[in-house]
Amino acid sequence: MAITNRAPQDSGERGDAGEGRGRGTGTDPGGPADTDPGGNAGAGRGKEEARYLNSPLLLTLLLLTAVMFQDPIRGALAAPVMQSWMTVFVAVMVQALPFLVLGVLLSAAIAVFVPPSFFARALPKHPALAVPVAGAAGAVLPGCECASVPVAGALVRRGVTPAAALAFLLSAPAINPIVLTATAVAFPGNPEMVLARFVASLLVACSMGWLWHRLGRTDWLRPPARASHEGQGRGAAFWGSVRHDVTHAGGFLVIGAMAAATLKAVVPAQWLSLAAGHPVLSVLVLAALAVLLSICSEADAFVAASLTQFSLTARLTFLVVGPMIDLKLFAMQAGTFGRAFALRFAPATFALAVVVSALTGTALL
Repeated sequence: MAITNRAPQDSGERGDAGEGRGRGTGTDPGGPADTDPGGNAGAGRGKEEARYLNSPLLLTLLLLTAVMFQDPIRGALAAPVMQSWMTVFVAVMVQALPFLVLGVLLSAAIAVFVPPSFFARALPKHPALAVPVAGAAGAVLPGCECASVPVAGALVRRGVTPAAALAFLLSAPAINPIVLTATAVAFPGNPEMVLARFVASLLVACSMGWLWHRLGRTDWLRPPARASHEGQGRGAAFWGSVRHDVTHAGGFLVIGAMAAATLKAVVPAQWLSLAAGHPVLSVLVLAALAVLLSICSEADAFVAASLTQFSLTARLTFLVVGPMIDLKLFAMQAGTFGRAFALRFAPATFALAVVVSALTGTALL
């Protein structure tokens, strides 16, 4: 009686709520666990703990299901289509992941160790002049498009005008020394291909930077997210930034690689042979193929060199489009700068890259 008399004195409404919970759960409403606010907090922590255990439980169930149905799964994976899918997926990931890590390290170094005043001194103050300088600076980054996205995001966070950062994003994977050297090795009988790739890629990068400066809107470009590391030392902030960017960009890389592998596995090879004989169609087909295959810019020259049924101009288009917009790059751009940005920037880049490649190939090849 002492307990039941005290509960209404403290809060009649709380007692009524306790009775409702008691009727729903089959517990005694007068018990101390229901009337004690601390007991309710403990129940909330129990629910949070149960939710926390859902992910490991789901993983365990998936593993048990895979073990139970391992024979059908093994048979499905042995199919030629699945083997082709896995080959492309692993190839894209193996090619891109080291350069993604390189880009993340550079991004973290820029964010933590480089003062904002450096960029104010290094780049012209007028955005129209900063674009070609940033585009030419892309020649010093020995990486592919997976490395340029996090670096461009770090430049925007450090106050660089988006037009200049985007010019760097497009030029870095296409005109750096490693890519140009690989192109020269892949086309030993056509040294003009190196010059054509450099000129076309730099023209597209600068043109897109100027186009964004002229027509781009602030609400289209989401500021790249950055985990807060205030109050930490430089070393802790650096590795915290690395962990954040690897987790963030790596997930979108996996999505892009899966999409590229799926499309590569279902597109018939005969379609390429039919398109190679048409000058305009061959350019468009290799441009689309560059987007779908999502090959790292350090390796795409060797793939282009193997497509001997296509003209040099069509293969130049393949080399210019691929490092600027492909499936994995689109996914990473959407994750870094927002979907509204990617849906506008990617189609414009694709169209401009095709036109500039065709004109450059006609003039130089």
